[in-house]
Amino acid sequence: RSFASQTDGEARVAQVLREKFPGASAIKVVDISGGCGAMYEIHIESEEFRDKRPVQQHRMVNQALSEEIKTMHGLRIFTSTPKP
Repeated sequence: RSFASQTDGEARVAQVLREKFPGASAIKVVDISGGCGAMYEIHIESEEFRDKRPVQQHRMVNQALSEEIKTMHGLRIFTSTPKP
């Protein structure tokens, strides 16, 4: 899906993630609720996750999105570090 067809919610969540993880090499946000903004799938690749367990990485994302999460029903988070 092209950036132009991104929903307002996807754009908002992606913007928050770009601000909180300025060193991220990849951020992808997809509304998986059919467009109503209730559930998102997030893929984020950042050097900040290196040497952290997945639960710590997900906690970082949850913390970054603490305000946005209040209006969501669910969130799927996929984190990774850039390959050397």
